Amino acid sequence: MPDNGRILWVDDEIEMLRPHILFLEEKGYAVESAANGSDAVDEVQARPYEVVLLDEQMPGMDGLQALEAIKEARPGARVVMVTKSEEERLMEEALGGRIADYLTKPVNPSQILLTVKRLLEQERLQSEKASETYLQSFNEISRRLSAPMQHGAWTDLYRELVGYDKELDADDEGARQIFDDQRQEANRAFGRFIERSYPQWIEGAPEQLPDEERPPLSHEAIEQFVLPELEENGGPVVLFVIDCMRYDQWLEFEDFLQPLFEIQTDWHYGLLPTATPYARNAIFSGLLPVEIAERYPEVWATGEESEHSRNQHEAELLQDLLDRKQAGVDAHYEKLISGEDGQDFASRAADLAQQPLSAVVVNFVDLLAHSRSDNDVLKEIAPDEPAYRDLTRTWFAHSWLLDAFKTLAEAGATCVVTTDHGAIRSLRDTEVIGDRETSTALRYKYGRNLKCNDEHAIFVKEPETYGLPSQGMNTNYIIAKEDYYFVYPTNYHHYQRKYRDTMQHGGVSMEEMILPALTLRSRS
Repeated sequence: MPDNGRILWVDDEIEMLRPHILFLEEKGYAVESAANGSDAVDEVQARPYEVVLLDEQMPGMDGLQALEAIKEARPGARVVMVTKSEEERLMEEALGGRIADYLTKPVNPSQILLTVKRLLEQERLQSEKASETYLQSFNEISRRLSAPMQHGAWTDLYRELVGYDKELDADDEGARQIFDDQRQEANRAFGRFIERSYPQWIEGAPEQLPDEERPPLSHEAIEQFVLPELEENGGPVVLFVIDCMRYDQWLEFEDFLQPLFEIQTDWHYGLLPTATPYARNAIFSGLLPVEIAERYPEVWATGEESEHSRNQHEAELLQDLLDRKQAGVDAHYEKLISGEDGQDFASRAADLAQQPLSAVVVNFVDLLAHSRSDNDVLKEIAPDEPAYRDLTRTWFAHSWLLDAFKTLAEAGATCVVTTDHGAIRSLRDTEVIGDRETSTALRYKYGRNLKCNDEHAIFVKEPETYGLPSQGMNTNYIIAKEDYYFVYPTNYHHYQRKYRDTMQHGGVSMEEMILPALTLRSRS
């Protein structure tokens, strides 16, 4: 039989358990035994075991003492405590000693086998089940993609695809390749949907189109998700705009926040281009970019390439929005760019509970996306989507942002969390031609006489139909679809290699446009 794993069974009556050991060996496990705690510690120090079955009541070194010594010798050891007692005190002591599970005597062979399988094979079995479930859904998803869908159906499909993306094992190359191809097909169909629907969304106000035909857009996010909370409870409400946060990254955050908050998930669609100067200014102003340019020409006249240019007036834009909506409050605003900014903010988070409304921009996730693009070490650490999520999760688990959320939950504040846009892993290049005045972003450009493959981008001939300002006479926009990024013919191959497999935003994809809006109500 194959060796499915090494098990050490520790019991002072080990000979009476010989039939159980033989049963496990017949199932392909290599089983060693020890009759007391001291021998068990020596065994664990001598060689690694995947699972240790440890009797709680033994003469000499008892099970809990042996557990401490085993964990000291092998911190990662999976220890299952086997006990005659069901006292809550003992269970708490065992759980405090970092056991993997506990069983109450008498145990039967099938019970032991189930526990061992769960510990050793749960991840593999879950992965196999996820692959099986996805492959069974493949044809149904393809059928949906071939039929007309409104924005709500696209949101449901995106959530479903994110779920499969998180569950599928990165080592299951066959299922991953099928999934990646279908996700690409989905983004291709999504691009056609946006190209067909977006001008209608911009032209028609929410009340002019049925809900199923028009989603909330970036410039409606505060009115839709923040002001009702403020009107209902009078505050404190804290709006977090986490720059460049995708839905799959939010799910990593949510694991840590569920114990602190009751979480309601809603959605809005990011404005095009899905870039900070357009979408985030729209969030804070409650206006389309063309309206911002008309109402605040001095804001729009500044350049767009710097974080501190067009987005340095967000506090004023927000207050003007609140005044227009007669919200009757003055908003507190902060932008957190560096780690020092974040640490300082976390130390003062309780103060926000004294404000009726606060707005906080968090730039770290955007910095992470750009850093992965520019830093070979980070790209090595996060070479694919699952690893990129894991990197985000690791940061959040130890972050000042999580500390701030804990403080706000204790203070009873309501938090609304959203983003201005997501990001996509850009894997395909497409050639663009433009003059020297053309903007420099990789997923969208504006200028005159722009040319590109119209299968790879949306060509916006009349900017006002997309709610966009003209930057001058005969201005056009091109907005990349799917995972394409624009490259000029000059030094084409150099820039093709430089920007391939980087996290980008500004274009048309589910990852960039379908954005969560989370309402977090404190459980305190």
